[in-house]
Amino acid sequence: MNNLLDFSDKTVVVIGGTSGINRGIAELFARKGARVAVASRSQKKVDDTVESLRSCGAEAMGFCADVREPAALAAGLVTVHTAFGLFDVVVSGAAGNFPALLTQMSANAFRSVIDIDLIGTFNVMQAVYPYLLKPGASVVNISAPQATIPMAAQSHVCAAKAGVEMLTRCLALEWGTEGVRVNAIVPGPIDGTEGMQRLASGDAMREATRDSVPLRRLGTPQDVGNACLFLTSELGSYVNGAILPVDGGWLQSGAGDLGRMLSKLVRRGTEPVLK
Repeated sequence: MNNLLDFSDKTVVVIGGTSGINRGIAELFARKGARVAVASRSQKKVDDTVESLRSCGAEAMGFCADVREPAALAAGLVTVHTAFGLFDVVVSGAAGNFPALLTQMSANAFRSVIDIDLIGTFNVMQAVYPYLLKPGASVVNISAPQATIPMAAQSHVCAAKAGVEMLTRCLALEWGTEGVRVNAIVPGPIDGTEGMQRLASGDAMREATRDSVPLRRLGTPQDVGNACLFLTSELGSYVNGAILPVDGGWLQSGAGDLGRMLSKLVRRGTEPVLK
């Protein structure tokens, strides 16, 4: 079974792969022998991550691009294809979030999350398609519990991630005929990530979030990475169009505590969170 999780001679591209969950995924693939390319908006983060991946013994490279800019994505992916060949695995994980009630948001604030999460995923899918190994490639989109659970102060993310999950299902139909599998992972509360810092800052929020998970612990980037390894390996070779929660059962509990606490938090102010 260990051989089935060996990614030697495989090319893995992680969009948004320089921080949090996505960096954890990139590092896990590197430790499993893959050639790994990462992309994000920060050149410094790209450089730091590539150095870390190489310290794991992996061939690694990266490029700077915003998922909202198709031309930059396309240019970066050309360099990866030239160096590493066709892509065996693509993980699309760029995301944006901030807590805000709808009445506190401008149209631009709402649009910014739609542009990063949903349109950004669309842009990534279009950009990587020419370089996917057909048949044989596997794509994983990173979703969020908000795609399923209505949550106060998260209407923008709920709308965007619901779209990401439906896009995943549609591509599983369209690309499955070419032997390309497309799935999504739904991480729950993951410790040490920017999302946790933004949405569950402070001891009270952190404790409430942890206690709302049936397993009574926060997740780790490796928990998500392990699921990603399964989905993209031979072990998951008949899994296509799946939306896989990696959340300790958080979705089963409704994830309501965080939404209620976020609502109370943002109701203290009346100014738009982002203009």
